[in-house]
Amino acid sequence: MRVYAVYCHPDPSSFTSVVRQRAVDTLRTAGHEVRSSDLYADGFEPTMSATEVSEYLDARPPSPEISSYCDSLTWCEALVLVYPTWWSGQPAMLTGWLDRVLVRGVAWELSESGSRVTGRLGNVRRLVTITTHGSPRYINLLEGETGRRVIGRALRVLCHRRARTIWLSLYNIDRATAEQRHAFLDRVERRLQRL
Repeated sequence: MRVYAVYCHPDPSSFTSVVRQRAVDTLRTAGHEVRSSDLYADGFEPTMSATEVSEYLDARPPSPEISSYCDSLTWCEALVLVYPTWWSGQPAMLTGWLDRVLVRGVAWELSESGSRVTGRLGNVRRLVTITTHGSPRYINLLEGETGRRVIGRALRVLCHRRARTIWLSLYNIDRATAEQRHAFLDRVERRLQRL
């Protein structure tokens, strides 16, 4: 399977970085062809320019600064997102990536009437989210798990109609023991081996 892993964390020594490395290593060992992007290391610019906003509904080829991300997105059969959950959702850098890379002509198309959006990522059959939360699970449930909804509802509708979503999350990371962190890494590995 062709897998595109998008990693978003500013600290290369973070636990999230360890999770990303375990995920990518597991996918490659399982025989998958993997492309990987590290948004912070790439120096990805998450804010949309005034031009991008004004041309958002236009069907244009992707700009050179996002074309490699768009190419990987349309190439993959599985999209793996690895990031920490901050303020109940994706980090601003990853939100900016979603804003700028999921553009018309790549991720979606608009009907002639302008009233219907059709997904163009039929190649994506698996959406995998691997994330950590500082708070316990019940707090995330009370908050509505907005990050999970962005992936499972907004992003998934742009993918293959039978795309499966996989949510791997370590809650309460701020209080997690070394054993709990290792158990999560093992869980990520076991799940990705079955991708």
